[in-house]
Amino acid sequence: MYLFRSTAWSAAVVALLFSSVTVTPARAADVLLSQGKPVTTSSTESSSFAGTKAVDGSGTTRWASAEGAGQQWLRVDLGRIATVHRIKVDWEAAYATKYRLEISDDGVAYSTVVAVDNGDGRTDDLAGFTARGRYLRFVGLTRATQYGYSFWELQAYGSITGDSQTGWPGGAAVTVADGTNVFGENLSGLSFEGPDVLWAVKNGPGTLYRLVRDGTLWRPDAIGGRAVNYRDGSGDPDAEGVVRTPDGLLVATERDGDDDGTSLAKILRFDPASTAKSLNATAEWDLTDDLPAVDANSGPEAISWIPDSFLTAQGFRDERTNAPYTPSSYANHGTGLYFVGLEDNGMVYAYALNQSGGTFTRVAAFAGGFPTIMDLEFEPETGLLWSVCDDTCQGRSATLSITNGKFTVSHTYDRPAQLPDYNNEGFAIAPQSTCTAGRKQVVWADDGNDGGHALRAGTLPCTAPAQPG
Repeated sequence: MYLFRSTAWSAAVVALLFSSVTVTPARAADVLLSQGKPVTTSSTESSSFAGTKAVDGSGTTRWASAEGAGQQWLRVDLGRIATVHRIKVDWEAAYATKYRLEISDDGVAYSTVVAVDNGDGRTDDLAGFTARGRYLRFVGLTRATQYGYSFWELQAYGSITGDSQTGWPGGAAVTVADGTNVFGENLSGLSFEGPDVLWAVKNGPGTLYRLVRDGTLWRPDAIGGRAVNYRDGSGDPDAEGVVRTPDGLLVATERDGDDDGTSLAKILRFDPASTAKSLNATAEWDLTDDLPAVDANSGPEAISWIPDSFLTAQGFRDERTNAPYTPSSYANHGTGLYFVGLEDNGMVYAYALNQSGGTFTRVAAFAGGFPTIMDLEFEPETGLLWSVCDDTCQGRSATLSITNGKFTVSHTYDRPAQLPDYNNEGFAIAPQSTCTAGRKQVVWADDGNDGGHALRAGTLPCTAPAQPG
């Protein structure tokens, strides 16, 4: 069995006890099981630090046990018998130097999944095991401080027994959607602009493409690839995600290719009407210090835009104010919020971006449904936010909808039967106006250019896919 940490190797000792826990290789297709589930605790410091804060998908709210108390616990009810392969504990300053993670079928008899006896307060990312049960329990044994035990998030990944996902809700067929070796490797984000224009970005070097329909294929327009630069004309932005919005064309980048060992999480805006072969950003927002510290190649990978009208109608909550989102509170932010997916942790961060550039406010943060995230796509006709993983998760997708003011995973889907398990980093859904016989096109971007092709097309139904009960 192995113990991994997101920030450093740990000296923690991992113990497996009882027959319900067996050692197997870590599974790649796990989904987040714990978010939004019922929680009970031995104690809380106050109502502001309730146990539910540990599974609400936010990196800014936390559970804290009573100050000065000895052994304390927090229990998550996963709702059904689940198979768990990975658990993350994102500690606040009041951490445990010694604790256990346990699992139970009935909430009475528990088996130890992982025992840590030398915790250091960093994020514990524990994997390499298979544990089965409905109730997951953290038991704090030794406090590092005079306070209690406190963590921002406790996340369990795995599958619900017998109901982890369903097949792709569109057709099984997938076809090549570009010419041979048009793009090469590193094509990433995709975004539709109307029925006949598809924007794409790649990195190494940072390049923006405006694609147009050519029969059943997509090809670059007459200008071809456009080099992208930062606002001052410098650098080689590592373009990973793109979205076309009423505010312009926004690109998510995770580093400067001219200094590719340093994280630089920036959102850049470009003029989609420009015919120049080299584009300077018209505005940029540096999110580096607001996001968790990550490896230079594990930063913002995805970006989507959701209009204020939808968010307010669905009761989306502003985690900064702990009240319903009020667009007028964010001057000059345009007509919607931008949702940025972080590759490193699979979290989605919602921002109000001052359209003059530079300033921004984080409005919310939530888990995207997978340990890592490659693209985000809002589907206005169904009100679903699609979260897409690559071959790390066997090409699976998740849909998220607003429940009690927060985006939570409503379902997960396998990739289409005819789509190989490629490193697909881009995903886009065609507008409703393209519907034919009840279906519309979706397009994936393959970072590896497998078989000499970077684009492949499939379909989704024009109405919301059925959600199993």
